[in-house]
Amino acid sequence: MGDGVPCMLMRGGTSKGAYFLAGDLPEDPAERDDLLLRIMGSPDSRQIDGIGGAHPLTSKVAVISPSSRPDADVDYLFLQVGVDQATVSDQQNCGNLLAGVGPFAIERGLAAAAPVRIHLVNSDSLATATFTGADGVVEYEGDTAIAGVPGTAAAIVLDFAGTSGSATGALLPTGNVTDVIDGVTVTCIDNGMPVVVVPAAALGRTGYETVAELEADARLRRRVRALQLGAGELMGLGDVSAAPVPKISLVAAPADGGTICTRTFIPVRVHESIGVLGAVSVATVLLLGGAAGADLAAVKPGQTRFDIEHPSGHLEVEAEVDQDPLVVRRSGVVRTARKLFDGTVFPRRSL
Repeated sequence: MGDGVPCMLMRGGTSKGAYFLAGDLPEDPAERDDLLLRIMGSPDSRQIDGIGGAHPLTSKVAVISPSSRPDADVDYLFLQVGVDQATVSDQQNCGNLLAGVGPFAIERGLAAAAPVRIHLVNSDSLATATFTGADGVVEYEGDTAIAGVPGTAAAIVLDFAGTSGSATGALLPTGNVTDVIDGVTVTCIDNGMPVVVVPAAALGRTGYETVAELEADARLRRRVRALQLGAGELMGLGDVSAAPVPKISLVAAPADGGTICTRTFIPVRVHESIGVLGAVSVATVLLLGGAAGADLAAVKPGQTRFDIEHPSGHLEVEAEVDQDPLVVRRSGVVRTARKLFDGTVFPRRSL
């Protein structure tokens, strides 16, 4: 069948992805991406000839290597692999797969024990993962539940000092708290994930629709696509027609005791929950006076913990912001991760 590649498949948060040591993949990015497409089974809507799960949330890759930075233990490069398109993008982070980086690093001998300091290569930022793990052994079993994942697992605390990273190079990539795109007032934010926050009512929706209802709404999808393309240019991301960013988060007043209710396009499919760093970015918007949708949130003075409602339940994140000058002091979140298999994956032959 040809040469296989060492691989660990892990659920990280509400995503699932293939974790590799950088040394087990080609150094040349084009060769690496071609190999990953063949491993994941792309392009194919079912990814039937690979290990991808036929959805953007399960077609993800983490590439881990020892860090050359003195303030980090490992480097983490996230790659979003297209499902029905032959694309591999490094234009965003993934906070869900980040949850599995520390355990993977210990199991592969790149870190001796938790906490593990992680350099997020995509945004040149730092995170610390705290969990139970040392000497090659990680405790995955525990009683922490997260919405969108059945059962429970051991908690993994992710802490970001300052901003959780910026793919665009700025917390407010356009330089404005609000912008008007395609006739809609939005806020473009990047605290770890480029996100366009827009009140659902501005698009004629409640913000409480189901994932299926939103994905079946062709008119809404066209408007969301227009927002994504317009925001991509304004945020300095260029032509994002084939990119997984920026995400579009529709927000509404909380419906279940949380801080804000969200429905997130990633960027075309609708997220079954919400990404970790996407939630951090939405929470940050709520701290900005005059931001789009901030008036819908139930935020108290001095609040630092935010309950983000999403289609599968709730996600609690933390964010602290200094207003003058505008600086993110810290961000944080609790996730879980679980090893699904560790072995060898065999890519299909190159076309």
